[in-house]
Amino acid sequence: MTTPSVGSPVPDFEAQSTGEKIFQLSDYRGKYAVLYFYPKDNTPGCTQEGQHFRDNIEKFTALNAVVFGISRDTVRVHEGFKCKQAFPFDLLSDHDEALCRLFDVIKMKTLYGKQVRGIERSTFLIDPQGLLVREWRKVKVKTHIQEVLQALMELTGNQR
Repeated sequence: MTTPSVGSPVPDFEAQSTGEKIFQLSDYRGKYAVLYFYPKDNTPGCTQEGQHFRDNIEKFTALNAVVFGISRDTVRVHEGFKCKQAFPFDLLSDHDEALCRLFDVIKMKTLYGKQVRGIERSTFLIDPQGLLVREWRKVKVKTHIQEVLQALMELTGNQR
């Protein structure tokens, strides 16, 4: 599959999800879908990013948006992370990196002086018709939530 670009349709896909569910993108037609990719459960930056989405979930819901976090962790690890942080959204397991490849988020990174393959923190906003309308790469956790909410407000015409 080709990596979707802004303005193009995102191919339908399935992934294992918390809550013993199978996520299918097409199930969320009619809503904005926020897919945020993060490196690893229970790490400081990833925890903080998830908490920001958690703490603003009512704003996302009011803007007709659903949120999903995605990493290479297993569903079992995701369940613990979700429970511990009281995330009101599901986490998707991409253990085979199919979604990471689709969205081109696996990059070479330097960790403790060594080159490793890892997820580049990225977020994708898909509109109710299934088109990719915004993407953020190399996300900075501190300011990111406001960028996503601002984009949703602009797209929905809701300037609270």
